[in-house]
Amino acid sequence: MRFYKPLSIILLTSTLLSCGDSLEKKKESISLQIDSKNEKIQAGDALNLKLNNPKNIQIDSVQYFYKNQKLGSSALSESISIQLQKPLGRNMLKAKVFIGGESFDTQKELVLHHDKAPKIYTYEVVNTYPHDSNAFTQGLEFYNDTLYEGTGRNAQSTLRKVNYETGEVLQKVKLKDIYFGEGISILNDKIYQLTWRSGEGIIYDVNNLKKLKTFSYSESKEGWGLCNDGEKLYKSDGTEKIWILNPETLEEESYFQPVTHTSLSTKLNELEWVEGKIYANTWQKDGIAIINPISGAIEGIIDMRGLRDQLGNSKNIAGQENVLNGIAYNKTTKKLYVTGKNWDKLFEIKIKEK
Repeated sequence: MRFYKPLSIILLTSTLLSCGDSLEKKKESISLQIDSKNEKIQAGDALNLKLNNPKNIQIDSVQYFYKNQKLGSSALSESISIQLQKPLGRNMLKAKVFIGGESFDTQKELVLHHDKAPKIYTYEVVNTYPHDSNAFTQGLEFYNDTLYEGTGRNAQSTLRKVNYETGEVLQKVKLKDIYFGEGISILNDKIYQLTWRSGEGIIYDVNNLKKLKTFSYSESKEGWGLCNDGEKLYKSDGTEKIWILNPETLEEESYFQPVTHTSLSTKLNELEWVEGKIYANTWQKDGIAIINPISGAIEGIIDMRGLRDQLGNSKNIAGQENVLNGIAYNKTTKKLYVTGKNWDKLFEIKIKEK
C-alpha cells in the first residue's frame, strides 16, 4: 500500500527549506564593519559600526554587542557611533541581524587598548644579598616577614623557606619529578604553588610546608605566575589572560587582559601584589609591568636593564636561563626585592620615575 503526503505539507516543507537556505545565503554575504580613525583602537575612541551589505539585502534591524553587552540598535543597515571604555583586550564585537522574523549573528574581533601610554620607571639598588644560584626561581613572596621561594625544572623543582639576608635555605620540600614548579602565593596560612604543564597546583601548610592537597586548573592549560590581594588569587598562564581564582574552590572565575596603549601583553611570568597593583615579569624581558587589576591597563613599566650585569655569575648562565624572574614585596617594611633564574644575588631596589 502506498501513502501520499498532502500537497499542502509538501509545499510547506519546501517553503521552509528554501527560506532556511535563503537566510544562510544572506548570512554569508553580510559582515560587520568597524570604522575608526586609529589603527590601534583605544578606550574612548569614536567607532562607527555598520553592516557591510554589498547585495543590498533587506534588513529589518540590527543590534550590536561588545562581549555580550548590548551597545545599541539601528534600523535597516544604518551605522551607529559608539565609544568603548571596557573591557580592555581582545574581545568580540557582534551584530545580531534580523531579517523576516529570523536572525543571525556576524562578529569581528577587536583589541581595545588603554588610552594612556605607561609611565616609564627605572630602579636604584639599595642592598644586595646572596641568593642560591642553583635556584631556578619561579615564585618569590614574603609572608609574615619571611621569604618563600618556588623553583622550577623537572626533577629539580622545590618549595623553600629562605633567610633572605644570608641566602640560607631554612626549609625545603622537593616536588615530584613530573612537576615543573612555577609561581607561588601565600594566603590564609596556605601556600599555593603552580606547576607548568601538569594542569594542577599544590597547596601546602605555611607553618611546616606539609603538602595538603592539589587543585586542578579550569580553562587555562598552563601555570606561570601567581599572587593575591588578601582575598583572591591572580594567575597568569602565558597567554594574554590573568585569571582571577576563587580562594576556596580555586576555580578560574573570570579574567582580565593586560594592555598598553598599543599592545596586548603575553608571557607574563612571576606576579606580585604591590599596594593595589600587580607587578609582573615578562619572560625573557628586562622589565616589570605595573598592571591595574581592575581594568587590565599596564600603567607603568620598570626598565630593569643593567641589573643582571651586577651578578657574580652572569657569565656562567647562558641565554634565556639567567632572566629576571622573581619579585617580592615586604608589606611590613614597604621594601621591594627582585632576583632571577639561577642568579647568585637578591636585590633590594627602589623604583623611581625615569
